[in-house]
Amino acid sequence: MKRLVMILAAVVPLSALVPVAAGSATQAVAETAPQACSTFAVPAPAGARIESVVAADQAAGDVTFPAAPPFPAPQPVPGVPAHCDVTVTLTHGTDHVKVKVLLPTQDWNNRFQAVGGGAYYAGDFTTKLYAGVKNGYAVATTDGGLGPSPIIPSWALTSAGSVDKTLLTNFAYRAPHELAQVGKAVTQAYYGRAAAYNYWNGCSTGGRQGYSEAQRYPGDFDGILAASPAINWDRWAVAAAWPAVVMNAEKTYPTSCELAAFNTAAVAACDTNDGVRDGVIDEPGKCDFAPESLVGKTVLCEGQQVTISAADARVVRRIWDGPRGLWYGLNRGAPFGGLVSAGTTGGSTGAPFIVADSWIKFWLQQNPQYDTKMIGYAEFVKLFLQSRVQYNQVIGTDNPDLSAFKRAGGKLLSWHGGNDELVFQQGTVDYRKRVERTVGGDVNSFYRLFLAPGAQHCGGGVGPAPTDPLAALVSWVEQGKAPKTLPAATADGATRNLCAYPLTARYTGQGDPKQAANFVCR
Repeated sequence: MKRLVMILAAVVPLSALVPVAAGSATQAVAETAPQACSTFAVPAPAGARIESVVAADQAAGDVTFPAAPPFPAPQPVPGVPAHCDVTVTLTHGTDHVKVKVLLPTQDWNNRFQAVGGGAYYAGDFTTKLYAGVKNGYAVATTDGGLGPSPIIPSWALTSAGSVDKTLLTNFAYRAPHELAQVGKAVTQAYYGRAAAYNYWNGCSTGGRQGYSEAQRYPGDFDGILAASPAINWDRWAVAAAWPAVVMNAEKTYPTSCELAAFNTAAVAACDTNDGVRDGVIDEPGKCDFAPESLVGKTVLCEGQQVTISAADARVVRRIWDGPRGLWYGLNRGAPFGGLVSAGTTGGSTGAPFIVADSWIKFWLQQNPQYDTKMIGYAEFVKLFLQSRVQYNQVIGTDNPDLSAFKRAGGKLLSWHGGNDELVFQQGTVDYRKRVERTVGGDVNSFYRLFLAPGAQHCGGGVGPAPTDPLAALVSWVEQGKAPKTLPAATADGATRNLCAYPLTARYTGQGDPKQAANFVCR
């Protein structure tokens, strides 16, 4: 139970949901009064039918959310302004998709924002949605017609036990596109004119959805903010089970204390590669710390002295290396706990990351009772290749041809933490390189990637995470100010300007290393 709560917090970290002043680069407030909050006539997206439209005025006030056991209550949003709350339900024949649109009654900033989901959620109906309307946006999200759990996808299989292709299509790419269509239509109906600018805002699954929009529907959004994107889904969703596969195949289960010791040693060895000791590995790909160097050392774990063995080091080496020839592994310095349940001093676990666990059970094996702890190396390769063949074209979200998005004038701003413990940073770098090879020219003119050393999935961690990337995107779209850096900060107040890929921040050697002004991009 505790593990599930921790995973949900990692997939959608509460600290990352409310931006400091999201989209505050400009506030082009609409001057015309809105229409009455009513059941607007909403045109149905192609292939869909509108089932209902429900609208209600909502007074200003604080918005809180109930807990959904075993998960904690989402972070409340204070001071939400009065708004019109519209829910549109549509269907493709067998599903029932809800799109919720919140429209500020006053001081609309003339922008539309769609917010994405996390794990197996298609959208965020809680903190992020209400933070958007608080910041002046007409803001919308969708449930994609999926079930209530972001972790256990009860919607994956039909009653006959086969993959529900309608709902998979919704989750993969259709729901975000229809969210854009319905949300923009409702916004235009309420205010009497279309939004001047349209934005996507998502992380993790929401980041993947943003990339899907750029690839499949390049005209939907003027600007796309896509953080920690779970792109390359057909590969990543299996590769994320690799740490557990290694532990179970090797029958070796290092404790969390031992795993932490390997990361501590890796950071000590590679921390100063950027010119400053700050507890962060700035370029994990260039850190060659050998886990074998810890063999024979002891660590205190749960009150017991535990000696690190050669088998422990072999497990860590293979997790860091990843399934070679297939996909990437976990960066040195990133926590192990998100992807695998560590052992204890009294036993073993080796349970894989639950999103990967579900992908293998439901979509590959079509058997919710399948035991992923029994996957050996040969079976892992079979599953990895099966996922590629069956699902790359459906949900891979890895098409590097963004030329149509570029021609449409869209801007894609993406960031990814170096200590992302759930979605491998190198997968995003790999995609960026493929875009450069495919599109050519100055990719930074429309697609900028910022790597955040030490930051974890969607925020948090020992390194600085962006403080208001949406504002940077708004400034880029509306004022043509392409962000050379992204302001970022740690929980303890240290600041750093993240550099646009392929540049990285380097300490000048002078001044407080906790201040962004003392770093330059090189």
